[in-house]
Formats: sequence, structure tokens, C-alpha cells
Amino acid sequence: MKKIALVLIPLLALMCLPLALGAMAVVGGAAIGAELRTVDCGGAIPATGDFRPPFQQAYAVSQRGFGNEFHPIAHEWRQHTGQDLSSLPGPGPVVAIAGGKVTFAAARGTYGNLVDVTHAGGMVSRYAHLAKITVKPGQVVSLGATLGIEGSTGGSTGEHLHLEIHVGGRAVDPVPFMLEHGAPLNGKAVAPSATTTPVPSDVTEGGIGFDLPAAGAPRQDSLHTPPASIPPAIKSLYEAAADRYKIPWTLLAGIGMEETGHGRNKGTSSAGAQGLMQFMPATFATMGVDGNGDGRADIHNDADSVYSAANYLIKSGVANGPTGVKKAIWAYNHADWYVNDVLHYAHTYGGGLVLGDPTDCGVAGAGNPQLPPLSSDRLTKVLTWAGGHAGDPYVYGANGPNAWDCSSFTQNAFAQVGISMPRTAGAQRDWLAKGNGFRVQPGHERPGDIIFWDSYLGPDRIGHVLIVWDPTTKTTIDARSTAKGVGHFSYADGAKRNIFEIWRIGNMADQPSRQPV
Repeated sequence: MKKIALVLIPLLALMCLPLALGAMAVVGGAAIGAELRTVDCGGAIPATGDFRPPFQQAYAVSQRGFGNEFHPIAHEWRQHTGQDLSSLPGPGPVVAIAGGKVTFAAARGTYGNLVDVTHAGGMVSRYAHLAKITVKPGQVVSLGATLGIEGSTGGSTGEHLHLEIHVGGRAVDPVPFMLEHGAPLNGKAVAPSATTTPVPSDVTEGGIGFDLPAAGAPRQDSLHTPPASIPPAIKSLYEAAADRYKIPWTLLAGIGMEETGHGRNKGTSSAGAQGLMQFMPATFATMGVDGNGDGRADIHNDADSVYSAANYLIKSGVANGPTGVKKAIWAYNHADWYVNDVLHYAHTYGGGLVLGDPTDCGVAGAGNPQLPPLSSDRLTKVLTWAGGHAGDPYVYGANGPNAWDCSSFTQNAFAQVGISMPRTAGAQRDWLAKGNGFRVQPGHERPGDIIFWDSYLGPDRIGHVLIVWDPTTKTTIDARSTAKGVGHFSYADGAKRNIFEIWRIGNMADQPSRQPV
């Protein structure tokens, strides 16, 4: 299967070039050929897969990289066997790029304070010039474990990290290595790595999750009213609605407790809110759903009320990171104390995992139809990489280099040309809509366009992402499922889905700041 894909790529590249060039000609003006700066989402990028950058905070990628470089102290050209990086705004902790065993942790010549970590297969990552070492030889470290503090020890002219990677006993360029392993060195802040990644057993397509955020201050009702027991019938409704909308049932329980004590006080409020989850009639008119299957949405029906609350949270962006959770609860009731009360109650009932992206792109916008599309050379590079991975296995939560889920596959395809998308399909759509792409009507798609549709996350959320390969045959290149892996598949019946959107990415680039070290 992989050999077939590699044969098709040159033909496809020839087909793509006039299409991409024609699209750019329509835009006109100085924007043609320009790589525009991406519009970022809020929050740190989640750490997924088996690799991550060596910092948690944002960092600068130095021009002093792998290869023949001028030595700032010896004042001569020498082979530089790594990549220099500097955390921003100042020195920060240095973390392991992958799990492994510390095989060296001490001062060593011009490296200064040095840590070596040996990983599976004998690959070694090296971290030099540290101000402080916080691990010992023989210590087993997990992905993202702190190894030391960035510094300027040894042969160094300023605080930075010298990162080396050795494969088969030889130093290799860290930039392409990390890119191929799903952790591009692009200067982006990356959240701390979790020690374990919970994976729902029934999920067949890609995505990640994050824990419900903790309650903060101020709080009001929860300070003096403890969480009440939940009647079994009401708890069943919370669980069923949560299963449909893929949110923690405890979040619905938190709202139910705050609003009516799980139905113990369902009278119409002084503001006019009604039912178990206390909806205003005007809000219920747009957010109400049929939860009990009787063909109508009734504000006074408990099932309809609970399902409508779940629907409202999803529509308000509850899956958009911890910030999105708080925004969604605030949309339910515009008070900070209310948000914290609900989260407090939710955690007393057990908390839980939200299937979504830790970053926050906000509620989707309309995109920017004035953007020039990806230049033909960049588009060809994306498709060549994607086609070259046809035949790879699908693994939920995988992030390369030879196994993927749908969103990590798309994320890594565009990372080949310096574009950093969020990690999940839904967040990728929101990222495009925020100003990094524009919507394309079915029938006008081109190779390299991105298709989103609903899937395991329910009919109201995007759960799968695909890259258009050949619009004339309506075929894609995507990580489809555990059974089918990565390959070329049809999207001809996609328009029958509840959600079917086609987007075109603009000619964007991260353009991270670079500074000499």
C-alpha cells in the first residue's frame, strides 16, 4: 500500500501545482506568495505522543543549529552537533524529550553541567550548559520529567540549552528528528506532560482530553451548602446525557446541584428560569433538545432539561480547554462565584476527563477568505509526506513517527512546512476559523483542503479530520480507524453526515522568533 502511495505522489504533485497557483492568482496584490503569521489559540500546546520539546514555556530557536557553525569563543568554524534553544522570557526548567534512563549527570568539559538520557532503541538525548542538575545517574525518568535548570556553564556565552540527539552512536540534527517524532521545535509553550494518558476504550478515532479545572475563588452557595445525594433516576440522566455529548457527568451534576439540588427545588426562579436545570424559556427555545425521545423538547421534562444543559455546554465551548470549561459554565450563569460553585460540586462528585483540546481557540469564527492558499511547493511537501505514510497503523493517541490518529496525522502533515495546528480535530477547525483558513463549499475543494465531520464525539461535535487527496475521485489521505489505518479513502458520502465542512488553510507560518546564543 505504501509503494502505491509513493508512486501516486509525483502525479498528484503535478496536478496540484496549477490549481494552487491559480488560486493564488485570484487573490492578487502583495499577499501572493507571502507566508502570513498564524493566529494562535490560547493556552499551552498539549504534550502528546512519546516525544515533547525540552521546555514547558515558550522558547526561542537559535540560528545556531546543527552543522558547521562559527564558534563564539574559539572564533573559528566548527561542527556544531546540536540545536541551541533559549526559554522565554528567562531561564526555565529543562525537561526530558522522552522517557528513558539517566546515563550521565555531571560536569563535562565545554558542555558544562550535562545530562544524558538513554531511550528505547539506544537513542540518547543530551542537555548541556545547565545551571543546575536535578537528576542522578541510573534514575528512570518519564516524558517531561525535569532534568535541571537552563544555564550558561562550560563553553557558553549566555544562558541557553544545547540539545543533542544521538542515534546509533552518531549525532543527528534535532530539528528534523523532533519534527518526524511529532514534537516540532517551533518555540511554542507546551504544557507539562501527564504521567498517564487516560484513553476511552470505545473510542475509534483521534483526540485527547484534559481534566476538569479546579474550583477557584470566589465561591458562594458551595461554602455553606454541601453536595446532596443524587437520586438514582437523576444520576442516570446525567450519565446518559454525558455519554451522548462526551463530557463528564459530574459537570452536569454540579449544575444540577447548584440550580435545584438535583430536582428538589424545581420551582420557577425569580428571574423566570424553569425545570431541573433552570433554563430561561428564551434560551431553551434555541438550546432545548429532546432527551426522552418523545419527539419534542419540554422545558419541564427532566430528561429534556439535562440533555439540553449538556448541549448548551458543548455549544458554549466546554471542550476548548480548561478556560473553555469556565467560559461555558459562565455562559450558563454570568457569575464567577457560580462557575466555582459548579466546579466545586463537580469535583466532589468525582471530577473527570473532558474529551477535547487543552488549547482554547474560542467559539469558531468564519475564517478569512482573503487569505492566499498554501503555495504550491509547500502544498506538495505536505501531500508528499502524507502519502508517504500510507499503510501506517492507526493508534488512538499516537503522535508518530509511524503510528497516528486522525488529528495527529493532519497536525504532523502541516508541521512539515512550519505550521502548528492544535492537536484535536475540533480545535483544528476552530483554529482555521479563527483566521488561519477559510471555508470552501463542497464541489470546490482542492488537494490539501481539510475535511471535518462528526464521529465518536456525537452528532454535534467534530470528531474526525481528513486531508483531500484527489477531489475528482473524492479521495482522501487520512488516519481512518484501527481497522483501516492510514490510507486513501472516499469522502463521497460525507455530505450525509450531521457535520461536513471543508476548509482551506492559508499560506501561514509560525515564524518563531530566533536569536543567536
